[in-house]
Amino acid sequence: MSEQEKREHLETQREKQKELILQLKTQLDDLETFAYQEGSYDSLPQSVVLERQRVIIDELIKKLDMNLNEDLSSLSTEELRQRVDVAVAQIVNPARVKEQLVEQLKTQIRDLEMFISFIQDEVGSPLQTGSGHCECKASGKTGNGSCRTGSSRPPPGNSRTKAEDMKRVRETGLHLMRRVLAVLQIFAVSQFGCATGQIPQTLWQRDQADRDYSPLLKRLEVSVDRVKQLALRHQAHDHFISSTGLQDLSLGGKDELTAAVRKELTVAVRDLLAHGLYASSPGMSLVMAPIACLLPAFSSAPEAMHPWELFVKYYHAKNGRAYVESPARKLSQSFALPVMGGTVVTPKQSLLTAIHVVLTEHDPFKRSADSELKALVCMALNEQRLVSWVNLICKSGSLIEPHYQPWSYMAHTGFESALNLLSRLSSLKFSLPVDLAVRQLKNIKDAF
Repeated sequence: MSEQEKREHLETQREKQKELILQLKTQLDDLETFAYQEGSYDSLPQSVVLERQRVIIDELIKKLDMNLNEDLSSLSTEELRQRVDVAVAQIVNPARVKEQLVEQLKTQIRDLEMFISFIQDEVGSPLQTGSGHCECKASGKTGNGSCRTGSSRPPPGNSRTKAEDMKRVRETGLHLMRRVLAVLQIFAVSQFGCATGQIPQTLWQRDQADRDYSPLLKRLEVSVDRVKQLALRHQAHDHFISSTGLQDLSLGGKDELTAAVRKELTVAVRDLLAHGLYASSPGMSLVMAPIACLLPAFSSAPEAMHPWELFVKYYHAKNGRAYVESPARKLSQSFALPVMGGTVVTPKQSLLTAIHVVLTEHDPFKRSADSELKALVCMALNEQRLVSWVNLICKSGSLIEPHYQPWSYMAHTGFESALNLLSRLSSLKFSLPVDLAVRQLKNIKDAF
């Protein structure tokens, strides 16, 4: 055979080998796919694995912004590893620098807070220690309190000078604090693009439609009118549920008036109280404001809060348990006296007692906040104190300010129009069951 024929023969053999390899690969893929589908082969087919790996590699190349236009076969393993390290460093290093800057700012802020505390202590110390440390020359002893004879008191002019000096120190410290805060804020804005003014505006985003409370107010008005209509009908026909017949009444939960109060009126009051209500997070200090946008604690959305928790917070803030469990209160309950210490029971005292009763009856059975709020509304109607109890919560600034958004119905109106609607029920007499949510559970517990 000539050289030309040999080369052609070799080329033909190579082509056949390529075709054979391709055919074998196809058959192997088909076999793996069939075995995988039949369940006799646990791993994914090799072709599927390679395809998914190729997708991951392509995405990583795009994210890392790597230039791999060159032939990969011309690069060694070490060169490929170096290129990957460089691409990853371009993404990771700026984040590390940012974290280091944040840590440095936090350290400086902690030092600044310590400095502010030191200034406040220095300002407050003369007022605390100026109560009379005097030296008695007659006895030769030093002590606290007033000296009868031979006492050496600082002249009035000297004390006035000290007060002026401390005032000057305080003003200097506050001026320095403002300057440091301004520098920190400028640095944060220039480096991270955030400022203190952005915190309250973008922390909680709500649709404008969610801020419209007119539908909630309309629903409350409808529910009040319905409850009033049913109450007048029951009153006219003497169909009220007497307190003595509660135990014998098996269909109390199906009573139309009770259902209207629990499922319509209470829900309407709940939704209106919940408008703009949120669980307040720990306050942000003034010196943390410049970098607040960098901290996850101040960037998350506020947690929703149930209106019943407002009543519970009021109960704890006013030491409700201590009041209800006081000996004088228990003695008053034992003799069924409507007075406490010679005075008529106030709305505040009756509200604390009602919340205590609801918590005592419902918490052991893990009832929901809705059930507890329904029980409280029923008790309020029975005692004709619904308006006064809700008004106590509305007028409690320590509860309203930290828990309501500026656009909420409570912050806008003080709940006045809702209280006017609820006052339509003040002249009506109710005798609603309070323990519907736990009555059956208590009966089961008593049975065992």
